[in-house]
Amino acid sequence: MSDLKNDRFIRALLREPVDSTPVWVMRQAGRYLPEYRATREKAGSFMDLCKNPELACEVTLQPLDRFDLDAAILFSDILTIPDAMGLGLYFTEGEGPKFERPIKTASDIEKLGVPDPLTELKYVIDAVSVIKSELDGRVPLIGFSGSPWTLATYMVEGGSTKTFSKIKAMMYDEPALLHKLLEKIAQSVTSYLNAQIQAGAQAVMIFDTWGGTLSTRDYTDFSLQYMENILSGLQREINGTRIPVIMFTKGGSQWLEKIASSGCDAVGLDWTIDIGEARKRVGSQVALQGNMDPCVLYASPDRIRQEVGSILESFGDGTGHVFNLGHGIHPEINPEHMQAMIQAVHELSPAFHKK
Repeated sequence: MSDLKNDRFIRALLREPVDSTPVWVMRQAGRYLPEYRATREKAGSFMDLCKNPELACEVTLQPLDRFDLDAAILFSDILTIPDAMGLGLYFTEGEGPKFERPIKTASDIEKLGVPDPLTELKYVIDAVSVIKSELDGRVPLIGFSGSPWTLATYMVEGGSTKTFSKIKAMMYDEPALLHKLLEKIAQSVTSYLNAQIQAGAQAVMIFDTWGGTLSTRDYTDFSLQYMENILSGLQREINGTRIPVIMFTKGGSQWLEKIASSGCDAVGLDWTIDIGEARKRVGSQVALQGNMDPCVLYASPDRIRQEVGSILESFGDGTGHVFNLGHGIHPEINPEHMQAMIQAVHELSPAFHKK
């Protein structure tokens, strides 16, 4: 990692010694920052912001200019792939993402192509290149994608859902059809992440936001299997440098051992499992990322510091921990509370890394 001025994040993912626990936050570029809101207004809409590489770079770097973070994450959206597949993504105020042409039939799936990341998703790959250049080795850049199961839920439901009724009806009634869809999405995610790696992403993360809504059998068959397919197709090294992969299934702690055995380098944890217990269960097989409840950031800075200390204490001595929230930061959070969390990690974690 010689081109990185701060490689603490990569080293922790590879379970190499670090001087302190690295910290970054899911959705660290986002609505809780006034500078982000100003840039989004300038862009016109959320997707216009995603599709402008210079503005996507601007918002990616905003949290790094404000906070002492150990990684940057590409500013984009998990729904870029279904959008590139022609489903007509749009956002409605207060309702989240929707698709004009959701997947309903076998012929809908037949018509789907695997997007070429260098044409249909060129704006994302260009953003990776611009951000990498602007970072100039300051910290590593994380690329990402949604998992096949999570992307499929939006594509079949036509947007956000609380019941998952359409996708699960397909899963139980027409499993072969859903497998065909998931296979196409897995191929798309693999080429998309490889293009991000080629453009300069130094680690990648797969977000399986809705994997936790499945039973154990269905999680294995319809979610984990396809993430494992992606892992086996990723470029994991560039010029002798390892590209670590983080896998995050929200609500997936009951399958921790299965996820840890998938071939990933690190497992993201939500806040519903004690990180010390998770470490006991997987040993040194993988690094762990997480796992403070984002709602702790509504509390006072003293309470935030106490919670940071408790998570560090639970993980214990040694490397293999990347401090993060158990899901994305909420839009209403006071940026000073984010600052309190980061400062606490920097001040309290070196004690756990003494030789």
